[in-house]
Formats: sequence, structure tokens, C-alpha cells
Amino acid sequence: MNKRKVATFADAQKEMRAVAFSTMLKPAGSTCNLDCAYCYYLDKAVQYGGHQAVMSEELLEEYIKQYIGANEVDVVTFCWHGGEPLLLGVDYYRKAVELQKKYAGGRRIDNTLQTNATLITEEWCEFFKENGFLVGVSLDGPQDVHDAFRLDRGGRPTWERVMRSVEMLRRYGVEFNTLSVVNSRCEGRGVEIYRFFKALGSRYMQFLPAVEHVVDRPSGRPLIVSPSTEGARPAEWNVSARGYGEFLCDIFDEWVRMDVGRYFVQMFDATLAQYCGVQPGVCSMCETCGDCLVVEHNGDVYNCDHFVYPDYLLGNIKDKTLAEIYASKERFRFGLDKRNTLPRECLGCRYYFACRGECPKHRFDRGADGEPKNTLCEGLYRYFHHTAPYMQQMKSLLERGQSPAFVMPWARARMGF
Repeated sequence: MNKRKVATFADAQKEMRAVAFSTMLKPAGSTCNLDCAYCYYLDKAVQYGGHQAVMSEELLEEYIKQYIGANEVDVVTFCWHGGEPLLLGVDYYRKAVELQKKYAGGRRIDNTLQTNATLITEEWCEFFKENGFLVGVSLDGPQDVHDAFRLDRGGRPTWERVMRSVEMLRRYGVEFNTLSVVNSRCEGRGVEIYRFFKALGSRYMQFLPAVEHVVDRPSGRPLIVSPSTEGARPAEWNVSARGYGEFLCDIFDEWVRMDVGRYFVQMFDATLAQYCGVQPGVCSMCETCGDCLVVEHNGDVYNCDHFVYPDYLLGNIKDKTLAEIYASKERFRFGLDKRNTLPRECLGCRYYFACRGECPKHRFDRGADGEPKNTLCEGLYRYFHHTAPYMQQMKSLLERGQSPAFVMPWARARMGF
């Protein structure tokens, strides 16, 4: 049997439910004022002629109308991404909010925006607060960690600018969370980095591993490419599998003793969700994917932020509606491939129910049967094995109608504190 064509009853049930999917909109494409070494999106400009990308107001209106109309749920969430979305200016988003109200049809509209936070002003803060935006701040940690790879176009560090912006967001009462790239500089510093974010006032944290391949160019930053590209080598900023696992475990040990219910780490929340049999809220930990489409500045739609390549183009909203694109067999097959192309050792792993093979973009290694396997497997296994007793305890607490925060004294006693 061809594993690529296997669809389960659960897959069919998912397709029969009320339509609910998300989109990551890139109204400025990959255009950015920074030149982060590990950014896999900067080079996407080559696919679009290398020019300054801006989604026109006409196309913006068409996208908003289609996206709201395609979702059969009471709350529709917009995710503004890039590149750097703030380059378009605050008036662009004022127009977007007007259009959302025009097409809301009685539904609640939520907005999230991911930014490198170097362009935030008081005007932006007033806009975010007034319109209830959740702002995701890209910040890797203390200054030496952040400035190692997150430089601007002139090669200048950005940490101090980001910190000023975070203080501004806090002063205006804008809700924000942090997204951090776990790179080679982070290894062995999990607790230090976690405490940094707590002191900063970030109650919701995401830690995403940097695992890329590059080819060198005569000048400028290395080009991030598929690992199958001739001359490709692992990037110098990559976190090792073991280092990533230890990073997560070190943070978890402090969190589970002291911070459950006070601070929220996306990976920990998603893992507990897996133990409880509910959706993890993280696409990389779902059995299949394809529920978060990427919409480019010109209306092109792709399956995933990590697969914006011509081979994965699903269509353009000027030619087909988002509803039609989401219902396409190409989108459905892409989602199934996340599970159906896993090696047997993954499907037979004791932690498959929680890990689900993680993100397909990280399948650089080979399993025992020769099939692509996640290069972070060693670290992920270490994390899931280390956290298992505490996850089981929190699951038991929830089943008894108690808060998972009651795990903390149990955890302290188990760890000898």
C-alpha cells in the first residue's frame, strides 16, 4: 500500500466538520528592515522578481472578504506576518480593520501581528491598544544571544531597539507575547533565557528551533536552501538535537516547580493537550497539517510558511476563492503527507501521540528504513521522556477537576527541592 494515499476515518471526520482554518498573511511579502542570518523568508523575494512587495488595498479587501466568508465559526483570527508587516504603516492596518468590520457579518474578529519590534512607535501602540491586537515580538533572549544573528540591513545590532519597544508596549497596556529562535547560542542557557523573558513581562513564550541548510555566496549572507541542494551544508547557527532537548528540559524543570498557571510556554501547553486528547494548537504537533495557509502579497496561497516554493503553490485568490483552495485535494494531500511519510520507527515510538513527527521541514535525517526522519528526534525524545511523569500528573489533576498548577509541590518534592 502506498502510504502517501492513506486517509483514516478521523481524517474524513475532520473534513466533514465546520470549516475552520487560519491564514498567515504577508502583506509586505518577505520585505524586511532586518537581515537576520537564520531568516528562511528573506530570499522569497527572488520568487517575485526581487521588488518591494505590497498587497494592494483592492486585493486586501478581497482577501478579508474571502477569509471571513470561508470560515464557518464565530471567531475569525487574522495573523499579520512578514517579512516585517509594520513597514506598510499604521494607516494600512486602519484600513484593514475597517474592512474587517465591513465583512464581519456578526462574527468576532481577532488580530495578531508578528513583528521584529524595531519600528514600533507610540502611534502604533495606540492603534494596537484601541483595536485589541495581540503583538508577537521576535526576541531571542539576552543581548548577546539576540544580537548574534538578528542584525539590521546595515549590520547593526537590534536588541536595544526591541527592548525600548517592549517597554512602550507595556506602558500602553498592549498585550504581547514573545517568539524566540533557539539557535546555537542558546544551548546550555535555557534557564537564563527563560528568566530573562519572565523579567521582561512575557507571560506567553514560543521557542522555535533553528535548523537550516545553506550554500555560500560570493558576498552577503548565505542562502538558505533545501538540504538536497548541491553544496548545501548545515548552518552555523543551528541548534543541535541534544542541545534543543536539554534547552526545553531545563526550562521545563523551573516552570513545573514554580510557574504553572502563571507563565505559559507553547511547547508545554501543547504537550499537555496531547496527553488530554485535545487539539495541541501547534501545527507541528498535529497528526496532519494544512490548516494554516500562507497568503502572499500578490494573492498566491501556499500550504505552509515553510513550503513557499513553486511546487507547493495552491492557487491565487484572484482566480480561486480561499474556500475553494482550502477544499482542494492538493491541500488535503499535503496535510496527510505529514503522517503518511513518517518512518516506521516514528509511528511505533512511545511518544508519537505527543510528538507526531514534529515539523516536516526538519526531516533531514534518515530512519532505519531509509525514510526521512526528523533531525531533532534525539532532543524531542529526551524532552518527552523527561516531562512524561509531570504531564501524567497534570492530566490526572485535570481529570479530577483540579488545576494543573497543583503539580508544583509534587514536582518540587520529586526533584528534591
